[in-house]
Amino acid sequence: MAANPPTPQQIRDDLALRRQKVVSEMGSPERIDRQHARGRLTIRERLDRLFDPGSFREIGTFAVSEVPEVRDRTPGDGKIGGWGAIDGRPAAAAGDDVTVLHGSSSVVGGKRMKRIYEQALRQGVPYIYFGETGGARLPDALGSEGFSKIPPGLEMGRRRRRIPLATAIVGESFGGSSFHSAFSDFTVQVRGSALNVSSPRVIEIATGEKISLQDLGGVDIHLDLTGQIDQAADDEDDAIDQMKQFLSYLPSNCWETPPIRAGYDQADPDPALADLVPSRRQRAYDMHRVIRRIVDDGEMLELKPRFGRSLITALARIGGHSVGILASNPMFNAGALDPNTCDKATQFVCMCEAFNIPTIWLQDVPGFIVGSQPEHARLLHKAIMFLEALALMTVPRITVVMRKAFGLAYFSLSGASMDNALVTAWPGAEISFMDPGVGVNVVHARDITEAADSDAERQHLIDQWTLGHEPWGAAGIMNLDEIIDPADTRRWLLEAVQRFPITPPRRGETKELASWPTCV
Repeated sequence: MAANPPTPQQIRDDLALRRQKVVSEMGSPERIDRQHARGRLTIRERLDRLFDPGSFREIGTFAVSEVPEVRDRTPGDGKIGGWGAIDGRPAAAAGDDVTVLHGSSSVVGGKRMKRIYEQALRQGVPYIYFGETGGARLPDALGSEGFSKIPPGLEMGRRRRRIPLATAIVGESFGGSSFHSAFSDFTVQVRGSALNVSSPRVIEIATGEKISLQDLGGVDIHLDLTGQIDQAADDEDDAIDQMKQFLSYLPSNCWETPPIRAGYDQADPDPALADLVPSRRQRAYDMHRVIRRIVDDGEMLELKPRFGRSLITALARIGGHSVGILASNPMFNAGALDPNTCDKATQFVCMCEAFNIPTIWLQDVPGFIVGSQPEHARLLHKAIMFLEALALMTVPRITVVMRKAFGLAYFSLSGASMDNALVTAWPGAEISFMDPGVGVNVVHARDITEAADSDAERQHLIDQWTLGHEPWGAAGIMNLDEIIDPADTRRWLLEAVQRFPITPPRRGETKELASWPTCV
C-alpha cells in the first residue's frame, strides 16, 4: 500500500527544519567554534550585524556543491549572501563561509554570488562583500573541465560603477575575495587579516622567496606601500561601521544623488580658520584640522590616509550635502604631488564623478616632486592620467587656494581655466609657474639671463620671479572668481554646493569616468 503523501503542514515543517539546520550548523558546529576561537565571526553573523535587524533575506540557502561526493558537507557551497536594509536603505551583501571547505571558490558558490550581485545591479542598490577565502577549491579546479568553470567575474568588470561596491577583508584572503577588493570603491581590512593574490607557501614553492603572511599582505603593507585598501579596522565591528559610514555618503546607484542631511545649512564666520595656516610657506601644518572646521560636525572619512600622504582624499558633508575633498597636506613632502598621489586622486575623482558627488579642492601645493625616483615611477603618465580624469569630470569642482599653488600642480588640483564651477583664493596666497625662491636660482643659472642686454634687464627678469605671485593679478583678469576672507570659507563652499546642482545620468546611462578602472 502506497504511503500517504505529506500534508502541506508537514512540507512546511520539513522546510523549516532544513533551513534551521543549514543556518545554525553551517559547515559544522565544530568549525563554527573554531572560527569563534580565532576571534572571528561567521559570515552569517557578519551579515546580521551589517543589515538592520530582521531585514536580511538569504538567497540560495539550499545550494550545495555540484560534486556528488561532497554535497552532504557543503551547505551553501562556501558562499552566503542575500539582501536587506542598511540604515533603512536597501542593499545586497555576500561573503565567504570558511566553515565550508575554507570558503573556497567553486561552481555553485560562484553562481550564487553572481546571482546576488546581478539582483543588486538590477535593483540599483549597493553590494557589500566580506572576504575570507582560501582561493579556488581543489581538486575541483584542476584540469581543463574544472578550471574553465570558474573564471574571474566579468560581471564586476562591467559594473561601470552603476552601484557602489564595498569589501571588508576579514581573514586570510586569496584569489576571489581579493579580486572583489580590487573591483571595489571602498576596501577596509581588519588587522590580523591578509590580502593577497597568492599565499606565502605558493610563492616559496614558485620562487624560493620566504615571506610571512603579514609582510606579504598585512594591513600596514597595504596602508603604506600598495594603497590597495582605503582604511584599516581594529575589528570586524569597526569594519562594518566604516562600510556603513562610506555608504552613507553615496547614493544607492549612479542614477541618483546622495541623500542630504537636513539642519546643516548654517555657515557662521570662523576667524580662527586662518590661524591654522602659517603665513610662512615653508612651515608645515595639519590640513585635517582645516577640513574639520569646514565640514559638518567636523566629520569625514579619509580614504588611503597613509598612501600618497601629501594629498588628502576624504568624503564629508557641507550643508548636509556629500562632498569629495582633495586637499594638499604640507606635513608630507610639503604637499608636493607624486606618482602615488596621482593614482590616489584619479581613483577618488572617478568615484565622485560616478556617484554624483561634488568635489572641494583645498590647495597649498609647491608643485610636483622632482627626482629620478618619481620620474622612474612613471610620474609623467600618472600625472597626465590624473589630468585626463579632471578634464572628463562633470560634477562641480570648487577650488580654494589657501597659501600657495605653483606649477602644473596648480592646474592638476583644479586651478583656474580648468572648467571649474568656482575658483577662489585667500588673500596672500601665491600662484605662479614655480616657487619664487626656486625661480631666482633657476633664472640665475639659465642662459636666458645671459641674453639680457644689461644688468638692469637681467635684474628685471629676476624680479619677475619674486613679485606678482599674490592672487590679485589672477583676480584682475578674471582667472579667479573671487578672493575671499578665510573666515568665510565654509560659507563660500556651502553656497557653491547649493548653487551648482548635479543632474545624474538617465537610467541605463553612465558617465565616461564611471568606466575607468577602479584600481588605477
